[in-house]
Amino acid sequence: MKLHTVGALAALSLLAACASKAPETGNTSTGATTTAPSGPSITPGSQEDLVANVGDRVFYEFNSSSLTDAAQATLDKQVAFLQRYPNDKFQIAGNCDDRGTEEYNIALGNRRAHAAKEYLVAKGVSASRLTTISYGKDRPTALGDNEEAWAQNRNAISSVQ
Repeated sequence: MKLHTVGALAALSLLAACASKAPETGNTSTGATTTAPSGPSITPGSQEDLVANVGDRVFYEFNSSSLTDAAQATLDKQVAFLQRYPNDKFQIAGNCDDRGTEEYNIALGNRRAHAAKEYLVAKGVSASRLTTISYGKDRPTALGDNEEAWAQNRNAISSVQ
């Protein structure tokens, strides 16, 4: 019987030692304590904020620079982001999959970046806050020679500058 009691107490001690608690900070003016946030924080208006809460890229169909409904929905969220953070600027990078010549893909990436920029401008974002660049097929986001990888690489990516 004593052995069971000792074993139970040892198990409780181990469980208590494993319990974690967020650090507390004292408020000297009121004597209250608050729990500090326990995860990494995202700076409002940052690239991390854009990626996590808005979406930093839009995707295109094969051999196209036309915006899909899904792309327009993402760009609408980017408009709201830019309105919320009027000091932010975007660089929009047009990208392609690895099919086609380098010259063709640079031109297509340029058209994709400009299509995203023109949409943002049409929705009220000042053109002076937006720059474009084309990487063609030089900066793939997904590796592979299949439709899944190619679809991920046909994009325009917005970066907070």
